[in-house]
Amino acid sequence: MFLCFTRAFTQPFPPAAPINIDTIFNTRHIEEQTDVFIDSSDQFTPAEVPGQHFTPLNQFYPGKNIPDRLITKPFYLRFSVHNNGKLALPFYYYPGSLFSQINAYKIENGLLKKLAGPKRSTGYVFFEVPPEETNTFLVELEFSKCPFNMLRSKLIAPEYLSVVKLDLDPQVNDKKYVGLVLSGVLLMMILFTLVNFYITRKKEFFYNCMYSLCMCLLIFFTAYLTKSNGWFKAFFLSYFDLFLLIIGTVFYLEFTRCFLNTKVAHPLLDKFLLVEAWVLLALMGIYSFLYFFTDQYRLQMLLENSMKVVILVAGIVYIVASLLKKNRLMNYLATGTSVQILFSVLSFIIILLRTQKDYIFTSAIFYFEMGVIISVVFFLLGLTYKNRQELIEKIKDQEAMKLEVEKKGFETKLAVINAQQEERNRISADMHDDLGAGMTTIRLYSEIAKNKIGNNSMPEIDKISSSADELLIKMNAIIWSMSSSNDSLGNMVAYIRSYAQEYFEDSDIICQISIPEDLPDLEVSGEIRRNIFLVVKEALHNIVKHSGASVVNIILQQEPTGLSLTIRDNGKGIDVENIRLFGNGLKNMRKRMEDVDIAFSISSDHGTVIRLFRTFRDMANLGRGDQ
Repeated sequence: MFLCFTRAFTQPFPPAAPINIDTIFNTRHIEEQTDVFIDSSDQFTPAEVPGQHFTPLNQFYPGKNIPDRLITKPFYLRFSVHNNGKLALPFYYYPGSLFSQINAYKIENGLLKKLAGPKRSTGYVFFEVPPEETNTFLVELEFSKCPFNMLRSKLIAPEYLSVVKLDLDPQVNDKKYVGLVLSGVLLMMILFTLVNFYITRKKEFFYNCMYSLCMCLLIFFTAYLTKSNGWFKAFFLSYFDLFLLIIGTVFYLEFTRCFLNTKVAHPLLDKFLLVEAWVLLALMGIYSFLYFFTDQYRLQMLLENSMKVVILVAGIVYIVASLLKKNRLMNYLATGTSVQILFSVLSFIIILLRTQKDYIFTSAIFYFEMGVIISVVFFLLGLTYKNRQELIEKIKDQEAMKLEVEKKGFETKLAVINAQQEERNRISADMHDDLGAGMTTIRLYSEIAKNKIGNNSMPEIDKISSSADELLIKMNAIIWSMSSSNDSLGNMVAYIRSYAQEYFEDSDIICQISIPEDLPDLEVSGEIRRNIFLVVKEALHNIVKHSGASVVNIILQQEPTGLSLTIRDNGKGIDVENIRLFGNGLKNMRKRMEDVDIAFSISSDHGTVIRLFRTFRDMANLGRGDQ
């Protein structure tokens, strides 16, 4: 039969009769009015084709796939249409599937005129016939290198093209929706493994993510392209789907090696998986060369089947190895691999039996997709199990190390604190014993000198006496702040009360002190006690010197959120807008309180009001880090 498509021709068939294009309102099959010519020797240019002998298309294996030996050969379809109307009539022409390239020509007086069309084939060719004319068209077809090609010849009214696309396959909607849902599930798995890789930086998560990505793209494009008939579908079915399958398998092999640490735990299995990965990559490289640069379609198909056999054999070997090893991690992967092999075999059987495809459950691609999804689920279960075990061990080790570090840190910190406290106590004792005794002696001698002089007063001796008193007071305050035995709120309050009462004892100012009976038992460090005392001391000094007050109230109050210390007088108050008189003193007071995280405020309310405040949360840290 195919001898008629070479240079040795039998009696040629006469050209088919023209089709009345104005009578087509939706679609019409025109296989009987279409002629076909196959350049099986690859020696004709399109311009030479109109002079060759064509044969009717309906005699060329109607409804069957293109034979393998002719897939890489150029096909030419010729048909004529006539327009009886008064207006130009457009139409689409559907030549079948799947084509990597479609070129359309118009034959005029035995010569070809190439018609403009899209750079990439959409699977449909647009024509337009002028009114009351008969046109003969020639369509040049280049099939994609896959076994699903077939020839058709159909005219389609432009407004009916969308309906034709929807009616390509009776189960196309089911396949599309199920494929999109399954690819969405895989996308969630991809995000899961990607996040785990970002957190843990473990290679097995990356390799599993890439395997899932390849399978997701494979399933997504299979579903998305079900209603398509263009060049990308032809490229996908003839090359890209196999590329995704092989590259995804290589990523899965690397995932298995990392996941099971086969290089250390299973050296023989590691070598087998490594060799299999390189074999698949080498075969895919040869397959790509044959696909893009040669017309060796049969050799290409042989390589494709060889790669699938390698994957199948490797899967079986791995399943057997996992049964012999009885390793739980291996069993997770072996179960997933077994499911994928089972569903792949079921899909292959459906293809061989050419089962009715009216339902999604009789679709071969459905079972392949389900096998991929279920296998990925088992892979993730294995990953999760391994990650959980490693996390448990890691937490145990970290907790043990943390306890040891905390113990050593606590011992070191305690030793430092004790040493600091001992040094503080030593310094305060030395100051009390040596400097205190010296200052007391100076004060005593100055008093004796004053008594000996009698009425002949000497200002210098009075200054020595008052300076000695003042230094003795300051030294006692320093000694008090340095002694660890005074590190409590009660001791600080008692010291401030004693100082205030003594300070106003010889003045005309009445000092009223209000302290709650149930003071909280808080530790207060020496630095905080000293700064608070110096602020109180400065405030009392300003009251005596500048306020003109007759009464001062010192109030320690427990509030809902903390403790406050308020110093209030009934004097002339303070000009908040102009405080140059107290500038340096107020700055020092504010700075001291900021250093120990205590809120400081000063206002005028029938006198001057100074308020110190600290929250309970801050008070919990009063004795920490302030040594």
